[in-house]
Amino acid sequence: MAVHPVSHNVYLSVQRGQGDAGLPVLVRIDRLDGSVTDVPLDHVPFAEVAITDAPAPDDERLDITLPQGSEGEDLQVGERTIRILRQPIRTSTVTDMAYLDGTLVIAGLSNEEFSSKLRLIPFPFSDQVSSSSLEIFHVSHGKWETAAPIRTFVPYDGGRGILASYTCTPVVHFPVADLTPGVKIVGRTVAELGAVNQPLDMVSFDQDGAEYLLVANTAHGLVKIACSDIDGQPPLTEPREPVGVPRETKDLRGITRLANLGGSHVLALQSDDEGRKHLRSLKTASL
Repeated sequence: MAVHPVSHNVYLSVQRGQGDAGLPVLVRIDRLDGSVTDVPLDHVPFAEVAITDAPAPDDERLDITLPQGSEGEDLQVGERTIRILRQPIRTSTVTDMAYLDGTLVIAGLSNEEFSSKLRLIPFPFSDQVSSSSLEIFHVSHGKWETAAPIRTFVPYDGGRGILASYTCTPVVHFPVADLTPGVKIVGRTVAELGAVNQPLDMVSFDQDGAEYLLVANTAHGLVKIACSDIDGQPPLTEPREPVGVPRETKDLRGITRLANLGGSHVLALQSDDEGRKHLRSLKTASL
């Protein structure tokens, strides 16, 4: 989901149909009348760039996620039954992306031993693709990790930083200035949002002159964190509970996508108990 910064029309990447017969479609929702139309891509100019360090199709390593649908298998953890999905890590070559000051920033996995990556690609595209390997302390797992992929991230602090989140659910800060080609970067874990949880989307917004982070996730309502608390948080390097920065949990569940909608609202894609999807505009002043 993306919102055009000028027209505020909403664009959704969807699948029409299921399985091998499913077709990808880009649709536009008009801000004024709510009409939904396909966006034709025939004869649209485009640019492309190759990710040369993607995991190979026969790479046997697996990426484990917490699916939102019926895919996957049930796993018994103590008295809890959770659903997991095991997929080849090639499917997580790209997990999220954002445009930042003339650069496309891409999170995902690579074919290297330390597979977690942030890639920087100048736009307009060229062959100058640089990447940094990532290491984080995972509080729920109680260890340092270099293979866990970022699930979702958002630029913040005027583009000087990146806030990223991972499955089970650390929130980690990376200074953009530290993203040096070919160098392993150690992130600063600033929050832990709980085990058996997966972040789905993140967005930052301004409220009364201060910046805040919203995290949509599978286990809790919408989580709100003050970025000023993130700035002052020492790195978490030991398992402990509760952990990290203070946070508020809003009674807003089922949210899978977030996007800024002008300066005063956040757009949320929300599923109800019957699986129907709704677009909701949330006033930032009331969050």
